[in-house]
Amino acid sequence: MFIAFLAPGVLVAIGTIFLPVIYAIHLSFFKAESFISTPIFVGLGNYAQMLSDPLFWIDFANSIAYSIITVALQVVVGVAVAMVLHQEFVGRNLLRGAALAPYILPTVVAAFVWKWLLDASHGLVDAGLLALGLPLVDWFGAYWTAWISIIFVSVWLWAPFVTITFLAGLQTVPDELYEAAELDGAGRWHRFIHITLPVLKPVLMVIVLLRGIFMFSKFDIIWLLTGGGPLQATETLPILAYRKTFATFDVGGGAAVACAMFLFMSGAMSLYFYLFPLDDSQ
Repeated sequence: MFIAFLAPGVLVAIGTIFLPVIYAIHLSFFKAESFISTPIFVGLGNYAQMLSDPLFWIDFANSIAYSIITVALQVVVGVAVAMVLHQEFVGRNLLRGAALAPYILPTVVAAFVWKWLLDASHGLVDAGLLALGLPLVDWFGAYWTAWISIIFVSVWLWAPFVTITFLAGLQTVPDELYEAAELDGAGRWHRFIHITLPVLKPVLMVIVLLRGIFMFSKFDIIWLLTGGGPLQATETLPILAYRKTFATFDVGGGAAVACAMFLFMSGAMSLYFYLFPLDDSQ
């Protein structure tokens, strides 16, 4: 009975996760122009070509920078909002619901809304700048403005995940700890540093890990906002893998990039758990 209960989930996981991963690893050792063409075995040729391509290292650096910056900002904003929503005030429940609104939106909808708002020709943001007598900004047409736009939208969209997760953890912290610290003369900041953060360290570590994995492999928001432009300035490894596979018809090269991402994230996760163990007793 127990095996029969697990069987559907196991079969779905095998069909949607494990088999595609094995197939991608297999393709990375072959040269193929499509998924139906006859592949030619090249061994480590795709990996050698990938590692010798300067664009791969640029996109790798972009992926690292994007994930670190967005995760850091998501944690700072999300934790700050969670601390505010943890306090008792009139309309708190309504504000809690409103704070989750961006996370509920589909990524495609959020991306197109912000692409319209930040449009250089008829966007509301530039219209507001023009009304204030400030110069117009081509938000997706220059290197720094494109990155600022992507990072801002990413933080706006996914910081609510940090907020709701950290807020749920705050509900488990005993009030007696705060009351005892307050009697000892500890202020809000000291209570946050010496009580909230240590108690919720496991929650925060999981948040950082999950957001780091998601942001490093994030494809949709960057592709929808800039397509990796201008002039591939905002291109990351997922977009490079997509371009190789579907634009230049280098399926093996795209699979090699995807496998390199998988290996890097596996190594980064192992290092993360080694440096920041969830169980401090070990």
